[in-house]
Amino acid sequence: MGMAMDVSRFVTARRELHRIPEPGFQEFKTQAYLLDSIRQLPSERLDIHTWKTGIIVKVKGKAPKRRLGFRSDMDGLPIEEDTTYPFRSEHPGHMHACGHDMHMAIGLGVLTHFVMEPMDDDLIVLFQPAEEGPGGAKPMLEAPELQDLMPEQIIALHIAPEYKAGVIATRPGILFANTSELFIDLYGTGGHAARPHQANDMVIAAAQLVGQLQTIIARNIDPIDSAVITIGKIEGGTKQNIIAEHARLEGTIRTLSAESMARIKERIEAMLRGLETAFECRAEWNYGSTYRQVDNDAELTREFMDWAEEHSPAEIIECREAMTGEDFGFFLEKLPGFMFWLGVDSPYGLHHAKLEPDERAIETAIQTVTGYLEWKSGQPG
Repeated sequence: MGMAMDVSRFVTARRELHRIPEPGFQEFKTQAYLLDSIRQLPSERLDIHTWKTGIIVKVKGKAPKRRLGFRSDMDGLPIEEDTTYPFRSEHPGHMHACGHDMHMAIGLGVLTHFVMEPMDDDLIVLFQPAEEGPGGAKPMLEAPELQDLMPEQIIALHIAPEYKAGVIATRPGILFANTSELFIDLYGTGGHAARPHQANDMVIAAAQLVGQLQTIIARNIDPIDSAVITIGKIEGGTKQNIIAEHARLEGTIRTLSAESMARIKERIEAMLRGLETAFECRAEWNYGSTYRQVDNDAELTREFMDWAEEHSPAEIIECREAMTGEDFGFFLEKLPGFMFWLGVDSPYGLHHAKLEPDERAIETAIQTVTGYLEWKSGQPG
């Protein structure tokens, strides 16, 4: 595997990308860095397109009969970094805490390999913005720039701090959950803390609602199924001696089935209508970004796992499904393919300010992805 000997440049790329995390659809420096890296490669096999802050690259094959795809996400998170790195984020309040810097470095490695050592089939590498929100996959799939370059099969990966570097974990079928954001605003009447009877307290209403929402999971969802409602943020009121006339709850819903997602939303809305009556208030709600489940194509995933057992440097594990969300699910709704977890061995989880992935995983991933795609390209269409 020629590229495996020169993986240091992709470790360097990861570190340089780690310095410039940007929010969804604002990945301007990130896009510029990637374009500069790609344009340094020999151009005769490359067809480069931009879409918003994303990039679509075709690497021309020697005798193409189809297009094989690899997708990498690009955006960072609104987290203040707390790592020991000398290459920490230069953007205050933002950090690559979900490993998209690793994903992009691997994408560059895969792309570079096939420019230097082309396979028979065309390769489409998608650098996709806004995975963390509001969601770049769905609009990218609909983009005119992609229609003539749409891959017939697509794969992606996501770093996994809980697995050792050198481990790849996946499964046929559901890998990641259906996810939906949840935003609820409650409006009552403000007043003096000493005269609660003359006001309508939305902190009390919000407190009641938080506990009530958990009864949906306990009493409305099949216990054999899996679902989660997490309220991660509550805001209410302005001062300790003023009754709050407004409260806001922000959270997330995760389910392993589309039916459970619909049922949960139905029950949330019924509770909010009841809350309006019980607390004589007004409730507004919306679901923000909703992501499809990552449903791995069973045949392709099993084929990949069997191939990797024999040929990949990684240890291959069949894992359980997870409640994490990923908008790669929109790709898998349209195209056959799969996603896998890439072990990076950190005591700190995804979205943690101290996350420091093991960079040795970059080489494991590049070798595995390029090896599998080369093998796949050699198979009958």
